[in-house]
Amino acid sequence: MSDTNDPGTILLFDGACNFCHGAVRFIIPRDPAGRIHFTSLQSDVGKRLLEAYSIAPDSIGSVILIDGGKAYLHSDAVLRTGRLLHGGWPLLSSIGYLLPRPIRDALYRYIARNRYRWFGEASACLLPTAELHARFLE
Repeated sequence: MSDTNDPGTILLFDGACNFCHGAVRFIIPRDPAGRIHFTSLQSDVGKRLLEAYSIAPDSIGSVILIDGGKAYLHSDAVLRTGRLLHGGWPLLSSIGYLLPRPIRDALYRYIARNRYRWFGEASACLLPTAELHARFLE
């Protein structure tokens, strides 16, 4: 699954961000089929994916979703991820798309800018349990 030519569905997250770790922990039980795989932006796989999709490492906020061979950034990454989850999340994501992108992205950037202040910085990257190990790309 670490092939950057056919990555499947991958959520790249900030491995030093407690908020991002919480988001990954939130997503896992709402994706029981295990369609979404994870890797940190700081990992070798994350760096290769950023390069493969021509995304400057310093231009990202905190998450990137790669789905169907396309990279989604900012609020699009969050809303697209929501569409992949079970329960009411696809509906909520669809409602989120009703907001104009400049407003969605401004809100996203505000949260991304303040995430360390509000939620703290992790001293270590999120380590998956043995049963979830296959969903994390190394």
